[in-house]
Amino acid sequence: MSKDLWLENYDAACRLAQEIAENIHERNRQQRTGGNPAKINMTLRASLQKLKQNIAQLRETLNRAAVQRHIMQAEADRRQSLVDDLASRETRLNASFKGDITEAEPSRSTLMAGGNGSGSAVNPWLINESEETKGLSFGEIKNQQQQIIEAQDAGLDALASVLSRQKQMGQEIGNELDEQNEIIDDLAQLVDKTDGRIKNETKRVKLLDSKSASCDKIKSCFCCCSPWKGVHGMMVVIVLLLIAIIVVACWQ
Repeated sequence: MSKDLWLENYDAACRLAQEIAENIHERNRQQRTGGNPAKINMTLRASLQKLKQNIAQLRETLNRAAVQRHIMQAEADRRQSLVDDLASRETRLNASFKGDITEAEPSRSTLMAGGNGSGSAVNPWLINESEETKGLSFGEIKNQQQQIIEAQDAGLDALASVLSRQKQMGQEIGNELDEQNEIIDDLAQLVDKTDGRIKNETKRVKLLDSKSASCDKIKSCFCCCSPWKGVHGMMVVIVLLLIAIIVVACWQ
């Protein structure tokens, strides 16, 4: 048997006893105000039966651990005292539920106290009441706790909404960056293509310019160095003179 497991089961049984005490207080309040406590009575019967079973299980596991010497005898005696106190408390809760006690309604301090007869607490969680809850009924304490839980839930909802918006904004920014990167890639490819075309055209212009310069040089040399240049001019003059003589002769 695990020591921690036994203590956890014991604390769970103590919390169940506290819950039963609260429900008895609420049941009695409903009876005083003319309400219908049938539903809460059903819950109380089931809870009392469960508490009885939990106490029996605690006794059984404790006896087994003591026989098998899994715990020291002093620790076994201490735990046995705790179980006995819890059993006494369960008896008082049953009596309170059935109405077999002399008081009209047990006080919270009586229901939440230990059952060793000295008024000492079995579980300090059940009697150390804060200043905020002193003087309040169990119903008022439950309402106060419910309001606190609702306020925390509202804060968590607001935080979740903010985180959701931030996540959406991050996704939109990521999509925008992806689109911008695609545009930049397209521009880079276009610039590379344009640069290649400019280089090709520049080579063609240089080639044409070189060919044009060569043709000009060849033509200049041919015109300047040709021996037929003077003869050609004289022949044109002679032809013109012959035409003029013929025209004058025909006119006469």
